[in-house]
Amino acid sequence: MNITRFDAAQPYFPPNHEGMHCMRLQGREAGPADTAWIGVSHILPGGGTTLDASAVEKFYVVLEGHVTIVTENGEETLAMHDSCRLAPGEKRALKNRTNRTASILLVMPFEKPA
Repeated sequence: MNITRFDAAQPYFPPNHEGMHCMRLQGREAGPADTAWIGVSHILPGGGTTLDASAVEKFYVVLEGHVTIVTENGEETLAMHDSCRLAPGEKRALKNRTNRTASILLVMPFEKPA
């Protein structure tokens, strides 16, 4: 078993994320994992990411507040406990268009070796 206490979770700093505080909960530097890693991000009002894609799918769950997910096909605003899956190669941007901090859980598999 590997436990990460939320108060001890370490930040990480992904590119193209502004007005966000990202913390790794499991996997990578947070401990052993075979298939995926888990993170939590707090998104300040006006904060978010640029429209980018990754090679692997992503799963998001809104823990608090409202987060708008923008894709090339449109956008959807997710509320607490709403979730979405983004396919490999699907561009997405996260936006907090409210005046309250939002929190989102990310689950992302490790990239497959070439």
